[in-house]
Amino acid sequence: MEENNLKSPAVGNGATEQAEPVINKDAEGIFISIKKFLKELLDFRDDTDRDATIQAIKTDIPFKGATAWILIFAIFVASIGLNVSSTAVVIGAMLISPLMGPILGVGMALAINDIDTLKRSLISLVVMVFLSVLTAYLYFKLSPLTQLTPELEARTQPNILDVFVAIFGGLALIVARTKKGTIASVIFGVAIATALMPPLCTAGYGLAVGNLKFFFGAMYLFSINTIFIALSTFLVLKTLRFPMLKYANSQRRRMISRLAMLTAIVVMIPAGFTFWNVYNETMFDVELKRFIEVEIKSNDALQLMHYESDYTNKSLELNFFNEITEATKKDLYNELKNNPQYLNLKNVSLKIKGSDTKSYELISSAYQDARIELKESKNIIAGLQKEIEELQTEIVKLNEEIEHNNSQNNQVAFSSLSRDAKVRFSDLDYFSFAKVLESKDFIKIDTLNVVTVKWHSKLKESVLEKKEKELNDWLKSELKVKNVIIKHD
Repeated sequence: MEENNLKSPAVGNGATEQAEPVINKDAEGIFISIKKFLKELLDFRDDTDRDATIQAIKTDIPFKGATAWILIFAIFVASIGLNVSSTAVVIGAMLISPLMGPILGVGMALAINDIDTLKRSLISLVVMVFLSVLTAYLYFKLSPLTQLTPELEARTQPNILDVFVAIFGGLALIVARTKKGTIASVIFGVAIATALMPPLCTAGYGLAVGNLKFFFGAMYLFSINTIFIALSTFLVLKTLRFPMLKYANSQRRRMISRLAMLTAIVVMIPAGFTFWNVYNETMFDVELKRFIEVEIKSNDALQLMHYESDYTNKSLELNFFNEITEATKKDLYNELKNNPQYLNLKNVSLKIKGSDTKSYELISSAYQDARIELKESKNIIAGLQKEIEELQTEIVKLNEEIEHNNSQNNQVAFSSLSRDAKVRFSDLDYFSFAKVLESKDFIKIDTLNVVTVKWHSKLKESVLEKKEKELNDWLKSELKVKNVIIKHD
């Protein structure tokens, strides 16, 4: 029994040693399964049609005939959409625009060392840009609507988000292009997201109104989109190892390969510089708004009128409505220079302007007096309006009493008679009624019903006679008399 008890632990250790390889094998199997799943999920190399992709991109590069007219019409549509600030119209124009073809052609040509395709792509791109800006310029030059709209203004100042849209939009586009069976919805979506046409239309607007800042800002945004879409195309095709174009002359092949690589590097350098510059400018604007909100607007003692900033010259000018003490100025300087929340504002030159206390008090006092006077004026106007309403009510009552007395004395209520006359005879401009006493033999007295009218000046003579006869008959019926004399005013 003792021997068996002594051996039992050894048996347990052996079972544990045998279980460890099984656990390791199971863990290894799970890891391999996950790796395989992720590879199938994210790897798109096996789903690539290289020949069809190259042919499709080359087909979209040429710019002539129908393509040129499509671009012209699309630019007109986009310009109208920007002019009236209609997002739906601008999106429609971007969907029919053929601008994407030459840009993909540039990226593909650099990736596969195809100099001829690169030349054709660059020529087509330059011609497209020139024609687009010219069309937009002519539209805005001839259009009576030249005011700046939010849609136009949004395309004059690129930020870091525009760069990211161009990068990821370009990646999505070229991956969709390389897939067997192109995903048309992706191509349309990238055309909308990257928004190549609106900046060109805005550039034309800038030239038409003589605002070169708008022109260069819009062209800068278009350049960002173009460079990063072409760069995304280059990187994806290189990653997919698209076959390099073969040349019979090995020396020419090496020369072209070096030239293509040099061109790609030349494109990458300004692209990287553009990305860094736009990123810094965006962070400058973000931190500046944070500084204004946190350090100034949240402080009730500071009355900021407006501020002006200049990223290029690294300057910030603050104009306050009230007096700013030296202690407050030092606090703002310290926050700007030393607070880690404003790292991009550290080298900014800060200029502070404030009004003196006396001027501030005078303006505040004048403002308060003006408010009091305005309130008193409103009270006086309200009292006058009440008196007018009471007088109008009194006049209505008096008219009713007069007409009531007339009706009791068998007299006609003039207000209802004149109102009905105007309803029946719309051409009447004037109407009066009176009872006139007349005597021909100076003994007998007759009562005459005299109506004086004035007809519309454009009424023809033949129509006038007919109208007066109808009016006479109607008055006899209403007044219940045999004769009515109608006179003209």
